[in-house]
Amino acid sequence: MTAKRAIQRQSLPDVIASDLRERILSGDLAEGETIRQEALADEYDVSRMPVREALKQLDAEGLVQLTNNRGATVTEHSLAEIAEIFDLRALLEVDLYRRAIPAMTTAEFAACAKILEQMEQSYDANDVSAWGALNHKFHTALYAAADRGLTNDLLHRVALQSDRYVRMHLSVMEQREPARKEHRQLLQLAQSGQVDAACTLLSHHIGRTKEALLALMAARNDPATTV
Repeated sequence: MTAKRAIQRQSLPDVIASDLRERILSGDLAEGETIRQEALADEYDVSRMPVREALKQLDAEGLVQLTNNRGATVTEHSLAEIAEIFDLRALLEVDLYRRAIPAMTTAEFAACAKILEQMEQSYDANDVSAWGALNHKFHTALYAAADRGLTNDLLHRVALQSDRYVRMHLSVMEQREPARKEHRQLLQLAQSGQVDAACTLLSHHIGRTKEALLALMAARNDPATTV
């Protein structure tokens, strides 16, 4: 008898949630936009039940806000909330990075370098969606050696909130070269064991993105200003 082979399966709500998540992070579904269950069920050619379950997942992640039994809205953040998201990132990531660097192995450095190569290819291909996912993957790999599960869980939620703004920063403000340079330096400093310099750069890296995004969002919210 042929042995059974385990394969990875995704439930229908998970598949829908994954697609909706990417649409939100890419800006295809804009902040404040209403998402109606009936329309999504028709679009995905499913009943409303898996759509409802998918929206519950995204509500738990903070990407949408369930408004009633019929739909949701894409979460919209104020400038103060965007600043707070990036401040939280800095607090969590710098702590993880400081703990991770002394424990990183040759294999972990190699894994980070491989992701960095893929990121640079996505820069050159102008593939912002791929870059967004790889950016998260690279930072996660940098901190993996810290072995701090609870902190990583908190960071995952915060990173989801920041990802769409990071993508906006890259695509609208053409910040590829500074990002490319800083990511290389983050890996190089970790490899050379320069913990303080590495953490200072990471704090600057996140802060630079924060300040540029706040300026961009403020300009967009000012009808007298064009971007």
